[in-house]
Amino acid sequence: MESIDQLIENNARWAERVRETDPEFFTRLAQQQTPKYFWIGCSDSRVPANQITGLPPGEVFVHRNVANVVQETDFNVLAALQYAVDVLKVSNVIVCGHYGCGGVQAALENFRHGIIDNWLAPIRALTRAHKDELAALEDAAKLDRLCELNVLSQARHVARTTIVEDAWLRGQELAIHSWIYQLDQGILTPLRDPITCAEGIEK
Repeated sequence: MESIDQLIENNARWAERVRETDPEFFTRLAQQQTPKYFWIGCSDSRVPANQITGLPPGEVFVHRNVANVVQETDFNVLAALQYAVDVLKVSNVIVCGHYGCGGVQAALENFRHGIIDNWLAPIRALTRAHKDELAALEDAAKLDRLCELNVLSQARHVARTTIVEDAWLRGQELAIHSWIYQLDQGILTPLRDPITCAEGIEK
């Protein structure tokens, strides 16, 4: 494992490599932030938004939390969403989960984990709502399916916020995407067509 000092050294080498390739990169980056994408993803360190989408710094505005949950009472995610939609004028919100998510796994388990149980309550509710479908699956498939259902549910939560509703009412182009990432393949997969209006939420 690298020491904390090594991270600073890594940064210096990275910055030098970038300057050698593109001497004006950091000057341009410092001038303005104009991403087209707002990414709501899991905190899992194996799912870095920019790297897996092949985009450089400055192209994706990112919010991450355990199990990519969007709760209507979470002012952190709502503040980031409002800034992305109202100030940055992003045209795409991407809710991205991943297979094998530890947070989703914890929501499936029938024992206490601590304060995280409160955070995962919406996923536990989702488990109950889809109990018949999930009960028919083996453990690994059950986890994968709940990861998918969670992404779809959180994308609907995004679409139902007043932030997104107001954007659509004023004619702002805004698409809500539901994606899942396969860790062992490095592949992103859309789970449904983008939601582009209030009427499209339940389609």
